[in-house]
Amino acid sequence: MQLVLATRNANKLEEIRDVLGFDSHTVKSSFDYPQIPDVVEDKDTLEGNAIKKATTIATATGCWALADDSGLEVDALEGAPGVYSARYAGEHCSYVDNCSKLLFEMKGKSNRRARFRTVLALVNLVGEVRTLEGSMEGTILTEMRGEGGFGYDPVFMPDGYDYSYAEFDPAEKNRISHRGRALQVAIEQWGALFAQI
Repeated sequence: MQLVLATRNANKLEEIRDVLGFDSHTVKSSFDYPQIPDVVEDKDTLEGNAIKKATTIATATGCWALADDSGLEVDALEGAPGVYSARYAGEHCSYVDNCSKLLFEMKGKSNRRARFRTVLALVNLVGEVRTLEGSMEGTILTEMRGEGGFGYDPVFMPDGYDYSYAEFDPAEKNRISHRGRALQVAIEQWGALFAQI
């Protein structure tokens, strides 16, 4: 079985490979198929986007495909940025732009509860879809903290910790993060499939 990780996000790719124990020689990514255009994430749910990405890559490559879609859901913002997390500050924005917009939107808000959610979708050669989810509850900080990680990591402090995702050691973050949790469930539920790679 050949598996393609349906992402061109280098940070996500590294995190997924680290947690699942895959290397670039045995598991390909969308980077290895430059002729395939980026998948437009236009679904209303994380699950819809993950399924669309995995299905598109599986069809285009003739391989199994694993995709994720993740989002930050902030209670005081009625679940925003949610499915629009990657483009919260605009179509071609940076991680810093997104964090800055979130901090601006959160000014004066007393309820700073939030959660990161990841949905994984695995699609086989005949288009059968399997999905699962991981999440992490936490709080939105009042300023960016830390130099590590990516995305909203500098402004998200997970429950049970006194520091942001960006202040974590990468291995520790991969163990407890929303994506890390989803990937651990994937190992438990799909481990027999992954063993065929």
